[in-house]
Amino acid sequence: MRRMAEGTYIGGFTDHHVHLQLVDPYLLEHGRLGRVLDLGAAPAEISRFARFVSERFGDDPGGVAVSYAGAFLTAPGGYPTDRAWAPEGSVREIGSPGDATSAIAEMKDAGASVIKITSNSVAGPVFSDEMIDVIVRTADRFGLPVVAHAEGPGQAERMPRLGVRALAHAPFTERLSDTEVARQAGRIAWISTLSIHEGDAREIAIDNVRRFHAHGGTVRYGTDMGNGPSPVDLNPAEVEALREAGVRGAALIRALVPVAASSGRRFLLPARDADPFEIRPADPETATAVSPSPEGIR
Repeated sequence: MRRMAEGTYIGGFTDHHVHLQLVDPYLLEHGRLGRVLDLGAAPAEISRFARFVSERFGDDPGGVAVSYAGAFLTAPGGYPTDRAWAPEGSVREIGSPGDATSAIAEMKDAGASVIKITSNSVAGPVFSDEMIDVIVRTADRFGLPVVAHAEGPGQAERMPRLGVRALAHAPFTERLSDTEVARQAGRIAWISTLSIHEGDAREIAIDNVRRFHAHGGTVRYGTDMGNGPSPVDLNPAEVEALREAGVRGAALIRALVPVAASSGRRFLLPARDADPFEIRPADPETATAVSPSPEGIR
């Protein structure tokens, strides 16, 4: 991101939690997103689509970068093995260290840049601490950070101490203590996905994010695109929910644009604290961007 007299040049916004097999991914071409991170898809299908996007756009300023985890890794019988929405081939059940190594190697070979695990005690069995430790250490050997879907009492609290690098959803099962929020702020990133919730879950998630952000925690914009009706674009409901949680102005832009825009889409914000929906295409000859924060969840 680079500050100029006429405004701020930024790269295309990043959605850190999408499911491209559950939407029409070709709609990305016409929106404001410059990068997406798919957190659960059949590896062969998502790698095929990512290759198509790369070949179609290359370094074209209109391009969209697609990163992905590949399949969900879950305990035998765990979430989302029983979900009708989960595409065929998008879930790997991990029952042993050997299973973990094989699955992570498969995701790496398919081009994954992160590993996604699920720990949803509301919906079925979850990994033990020991198995998560094995998965994290194995993924680390492959150079892949681990992102976790943590749902159910105590699940979010487990993840930072086990080496997980990001939560796929800001905690929404329960209000974390101030001590726990402060501890997590220094150890793990949260991907927002606030707008998918209603009622108590939404209030809990927004309260947790408000305190996490106040403690300096890293919040990443993410929508869980494909979870119900959602735009294949920047999501106004998610932006508004982040503002409600106190993530505004420059902090909101950092949540939306965590990577340097050395290629792909670039836009111009008319002022540093402008509304993200006020962006307009920037002149590609002058819009060289500088990253405001480390890439993605790293």
